[in-house]
Amino acid sequence: MLIVDDEKPSREGLRAALEGQYDVYLAEDAVSARRLLDEERFDVMLSDLRMPGEDGLKLIQRAKSLPHPPVCILMTAYGSEELAVQAMKQGADDYISKGRLQLDELEMRLAKLLRARGLERENVALQQQLDERYGLHEIVGDSPAIREVHETIKQVAPSRATVLIEGESGAGKELVARAIHALSPRAKGPFLAVHCAALSANLLESELFGHERGAFTGAVERRQGRFELADGGTLFLDEIGEIDPSVQVKILRVLETREFERVGGNRVIHADARLVAATNRNLRRMAKEGRFREDLFYRLNVITLHIPPLRERPSDIPLLAAHFLKIHARENEKRFSGFAPEVLDTFRRYRWPGNVRELSNVIHRMVVLARGELLGAEDLPPDLAPRDEGGGDAPIGEMDTLNLAETERRLIARALRAADQNVTRAAELLGVSRRTLHRKLKEMKGGAPS
Repeated sequence: MLIVDDEKPSREGLRAALEGQYDVYLAEDAVSARRLLDEERFDVMLSDLRMPGEDGLKLIQRAKSLPHPPVCILMTAYGSEELAVQAMKQGADDYISKGRLQLDELEMRLAKLLRARGLERENVALQQQLDERYGLHEIVGDSPAIREVHETIKQVAPSRATVLIEGESGAGKELVARAIHALSPRAKGPFLAVHCAALSANLLESELFGHERGAFTGAVERRQGRFELADGGTLFLDEIGEIDPSVQVKILRVLETREFERVGGNRVIHADARLVAATNRNLRRMAKEGRFREDLFYRLNVITLHIPPLRERPSDIPLLAAHFLKIHARENEKRFSGFAPEVLDTFRRYRWPGNVRELSNVIHRMVVLARGELLGAEDLPPDLAPRDEGGGDAPIGEMDTLNLAETERRLIARALRAADQNVTRAAELLGVSRRTLHRKLKEMKGGAPS
């Protein structure tokens, strides 16, 4: 903490009161304070307003121009509301009157301001992490199709235009939406995603537009909707082709006027949220067949960005595999040297109906269950295991000593150990449903294998 006051009793008294909580430095005027600000990095500065030479307001302006500015509180014996407003406009975080100064109140204000600054720094750090995570480098690939996706993102991101992203489930549509947001002038604003297919029409309407208290049973308090919360940022609507026609009308109105009302309310709310939508369906055909509003389709279809399925860009698979191996190995605190050649060959030949998401899940499973540093064919899930040329299963090396039931038992045991005996998680690792795994466990004579 830096305390700046030309009155020695005042600054010494503040030091005596606060040095138990802060490492306190003292300055008798702005000149000595500037010298200290250049030499040290302060969390807090308390500055008197009126001092010989430069006043406290100009000193606060100087402090706030530093790369790591302190929390600044202006102190004066000449308190007035006009002065407080001026101080806040010039960068002061708070304002106190020396004549009515209570140490308990000062300590409370300092704690509150430092908490707020901590949250602000956390938000900045989180935004930087999101920018790194959801930038273009997360859309991995070097195929012509992916290079075209990159170029389109860079072109459309700076605009305000609505974007419709088309692609199969798991192709990476949300990553593209996040990249558009991260590269746009709205990057410092919120990015909110709504998965429309997961909600009924009534719930989706409330989720998007909010509701007033008492609007329906269970609406015990007012709630802001996603359009309102995304003001100044981007709202991503995934699987927009699943939206009920009654909700489509309201979305159309927001796109046309940027206005809406909460469910059960009559106050018009303005929201400046950029809309990015995604679908795995053919909206044009649905609009022609009357299953999707044609006017909404044309509003959404300002810019269309198509994400090719993974089977159409096999040259990207090795890059994606290496990318996911790095991520999942780090998350599970493991180290791997890479993939055996036959694994990458299998990856290239497989059709990937679940696209990039499925590839990520397969590699995650391999990472968790693998015992060696090189991921080989034996680490592949059963449905990706290599086949012989005649289309039958390749010989299993241990088949002469292990029957199929024993092999299955061992796989289940490994998955349960990796999942800390959590059946739901183990089922995900094995690529089966929770119900199937429960049935298998029951067949294995009433319990989980050891």
